Amino acid sequence: MCYDIRASLEAQLKRALRRGDDEAAEEIREKLLPFTDLPLFHASGFSHPRLLIYTNTEPDFPSVATWGLTPHWVRDTGQQKKIWNQTLNARGETIFEKPSFRLAARSNRCLIYVDGFFEHHHHKGATYPYYISRMDGEPLILAGLYSDWANPETGEILTSFSIVTTEGNPMMARIHNNPKLEGPRMPLILPEELADRWLGPCEDLPDQQALQELIHAYPEAALTAYTVGKLRGKAYPGNVPTVVTPVEYPELQP
Repeated sequence: MCYDIRASLEAQLKRALRRGDDEAAEEIREKLLPFTDLPLFHASGFSHPRLLIYTNTEPDFPSVATWGLTPHWVRDTGQQKKIWNQTLNARGETIFEKPSFRLAARSNRCLIYVDGFFEHHHHKGATYPYYISRMDGEPLILAGLYSDWANPETGEILTSFSIVTTEGNPMMARIHNNPKLEGPRMPLILPEELADRWLGPCEDLPDQQALQELIHAYPEAALTAYTVGKLRGKAYPGNVPTVVTPVEYPELQP
């Protein structure tokens, strides 16, 4: 699963700046940044933070979106509040089947650039958070689905997204061991050279199959992971830079 992320402005701007467009970067900082919750040193999806996504309709310039996809068929804000905790993640294996995601899977795909994500390890009845990021320090490119929902009560358009997940690699199998969940799982991380394919057209079955071929675990060797302080309860330091400071737990040592 992927319910906790770290997203700096620098990571979020990675795609927008790949052609060295300083003017675009300044426009993003002035016009979009005030409407986000960046920087997110740690954010839980259940707090529904606002960050930047790159969509298949505007692949080079980001949009502000709220984490927790609101499908087009949601009737009102009451139903919207009930569903968005259930749509933080979308299982990659079933995105073309599930009612909440199938329209977005065909028409509304996006990329989310983050510094890393957090996952909880279960050990003797307690949980221990890990921070996972790329070994080379570059941002992770997460595959996502998005939706533009028109609030019938206000007319406001809410752009929201879900992070696609896939089966976990061997490292995630060691970390993501929640006995109550079918797993292990991890976010769908795309290599930079394949990211544009996720934003490509999906007009027929071959296009859909091409997208499904992208849905698999990211190589363990390209990632690094270590334990950090608690992300829940009284010991949680909050959305501060030190949240990713390494913390060793003697009870986890071999």
